[in-house]
Amino acid sequence: MNTPVLPLFDAPQYLEEGNSVVNQHIADVTLSRVADAAFIYEHAMDWLLESRFNENNYKTYRSELTTFLHWCFDVEQVSPVELNRRGINRYVDYCLAPPKPLIAYRNVAQFVLNKDWGERQPNPQWRPFLGKKIDGIEQPYRLSDKALKTKMAILSSFYGYLINEEVTERNPAVMWMRHSRFGSSPVVLSGVGEEDDVRVFSDLQWSYVMSTARLLAEQAPERHQRTLFLISLMYGCYLRISEVAARPGFSPVMSQFRRDGHTGIWSFHIPVSKGGKKRTVAVSRELLEALQHYRRYLKLSPLPAPNDATPLFVRHKAAGRGRDQGLLNANLGIRQLRDQLDELMAAAADAAEQDGFEQDASEMRSLTVHSIRHTGITHDINYNGRPLSHVQADAGHDSIDTTSQYLHTGKVERHESAAGKRLDRLDIQD
Repeated sequence: MNTPVLPLFDAPQYLEEGNSVVNQHIADVTLSRVADAAFIYEHAMDWLLESRFNENNYKTYRSELTTFLHWCFDVEQVSPVELNRRGINRYVDYCLAPPKPLIAYRNVAQFVLNKDWGERQPNPQWRPFLGKKIDGIEQPYRLSDKALKTKMAILSSFYGYLINEEVTERNPAVMWMRHSRFGSSPVVLSGVGEEDDVRVFSDLQWSYVMSTARLLAEQAPERHQRTLFLISLMYGCYLRISEVAARPGFSPVMSQFRRDGHTGIWSFHIPVSKGGKKRTVAVSRELLEALQHYRRYLKLSPLPAPNDATPLFVRHKAAGRGRDQGLLNANLGIRQLRDQLDELMAAAADAAEQDGFEQDASEMRSLTVHSIRHTGITHDINYNGRPLSHVQADAGHDSIDTTSQYLHTGKVERHESAAGKRLDRLDIQD
């Protein structure tokens, strides 16, 4: 489509359906310029959908995010997670003096209905920057300080989301604000900190999740055998949901489970993850048994061959629209997998409540799908006793400091372990 900047995010009621033009564009960027473009785009969609009930916020956020991702993917050809403060400064300079073809002087819709195709399409008349006219004369473009601060606040919020999702560990928008002329403005860095504990399931709560998954798989195998294996894989390999979901340019397959010919050890290979990196995660004996159980249900051989292209998670019904329309075995996307896990966690919380664990049930309902990854890491360190370096490698953390945050993350356990500390170990007390 011949447009200087392609709108990326349709209205919320259409966003989750996907758009063939946008999908193709993101796939092209991923394959030719920025390896994690599709990964970032999926997270951007999730972040935007959190604001879908506030129409004004949604419109403002999607416009800024489209402008920023255009600059990252098309102008700089860099991933947002690779940017530092100087990178954000280049973006600010770009916004202060944008290319003239990117400036419009009237508002238009970002997406319009193509009557010939019967589908919504990005509007080629849309531009990311809006100029002013006085008496019909176009004025030189100017970005006010208020508008610039709004841009940085939106980007800071987006980076805060990426930090909480462990996509990145820094917020360059916050760092730019601190060193800019707006530096006196209060800025809060989103992330895991002392008073923002890693949110995890307790042993009891997690047991309810797994037992509920097993029960559902027995009662409705055609629907929930997939659920059981999904939750086992997410927990056992500390996966982000984006690492097992289909997206433009990436479809998870069974051959990502790989056996080392020399040692016989099995691992799960993640070809594209945070920052476009790849990693390999060690597979436990129980997870390997869960894989065999799932494959037998699918009427496959117990373990995958090196060239097994069977989708990791297949649809139960053919897709009704989008790029996978009519395909029964297409992989599921982030939204479908997230809904499936949310359904499981809600059922597990209900089961805990029915057994009299009201407080546990309440806590379980406050946890998210990403808590599964946190729980797997936390349990491995604190209960299974795995070395931090091993967990760091499997989790894909850049720094051991990030992994260390999962040590004794519960305040109760931390305070209990401190209760008996002596100020003088040699002091003899009566």
